[in-house]
Amino acid sequence: MSSTAEPAPVGALAETARVGTSWIGHIRRSLDDTGHGVALLLATIQRLDHKLLKRSNLRNLADQMYAGGILSIPIVVLVSFFMGMVLSLQTGVELGKFGQQDLIGTIVSVAMCREMGPLITGIILVAAVGSALAAELGTMSVSDELIALDVMTVDRTRFLVVPRVVAMALMCPILTIIADIVGIFGGSVIATERLGVSGPLYTNRTIEALRGETFLTMPKDVFVGVLKAFVFGVTIAIVACATGMRATNGAQGVGEATRRSVRTSILLIVIINYILTGMFFGLLPE
Repeated sequence: MSSTAEPAPVGALAETARVGTSWIGHIRRSLDDTGHGVALLLATIQRLDHKLLKRSNLRNLADQMYAGGILSIPIVVLVSFFMGMVLSLQTGVELGKFGQQDLIGTIVSVAMCREMGPLITGIILVAAVGSALAAELGTMSVSDELIALDVMTVDRTRFLVVPRVVAMALMCPILTIIADIVGIFGGSVIATERLGVSGPLYTNRTIEALRGETFLTMPKDVFVGVLKAFVFGVTIAIVACATGMRATNGAQGVGEATRRSVRTSILLIVIINYILTGMFFGLLPE
C-alpha cells in the first residue's frame, strides 16, 4: 500500500514563516544598531576637544558624573563587600581541605582586581545608569526634543552624548577601584573572623599578590581591571545613547529601547571582559 506524506497545515507554514521573518528582522536590526553605535562612538571621539572645557560643558559633565557615579557608590560598596565575603568564604572552605587558608588573601585580591571588581561595577552601572540614560534620551526622541535641537542647530552629539560618555569613562574606573578595596576588605572580615587567618597574614598575601608585574606604575592586575572598567564605561554610555536616541513609538518604544540597551550592554561587557583578559594573560587562541 502506497502512502503519501500529508502536506503541512497552512497554519504551521505561516507560523514558520513568521518566526523566520522575525529572526531575520532581529538580525538586521542588530546589525543596524551596531553600525549606528560605532558611528556614534567615532562622532563622540571627534568632538573631544577644547570645547569640552567650557564652563557650561564642565557643569553638564559634573552633573553626569554625579548622577552616573556618585549616586552609584552605595550600591557598589554594598555589593562588592558581600561579593568579597562570599569569595573569601567559598575559597576558604575549599582551601581549608588542603590546609592552605593562608592563600585566601592572594585569591580574593587578584579575583577582585582582575575580574570581579570591574565586572560587578559594569553590571551595576548598566542596570542603574545605562537604563536611565536610554530612557532619558528615548523620551527626548519620542517627544521630538531631538528634532528641536536640530532645528536650533545644536549639535546633539556634543550636547547630549559627549558629557555622558566622558562621565561614564571617568567614573567607572573610580568605582571599580572602590569596589576592589571594599571587596578585599570584605574578604578579610570572613578570613579573620570565620576561617582563622590572621589579619597581618591576609594583608601581606594581598600586597604580595598585587606587587608583581606593573603597567604604567600600576600593578598588572589593577591596571587590567581599571582598563576594563574604562572600556565598560564607554560601552555602556554609547549603547545607552545610541538605543535611546533611536527610540520611536511613544512610551512602548522607550521601554523597548531601555530593555535593548541593558541586554546589549551586558552581552558586550561579558565579551569584552573575555577579550581583554585573553590579551593580557595569553588566554586567546592563536
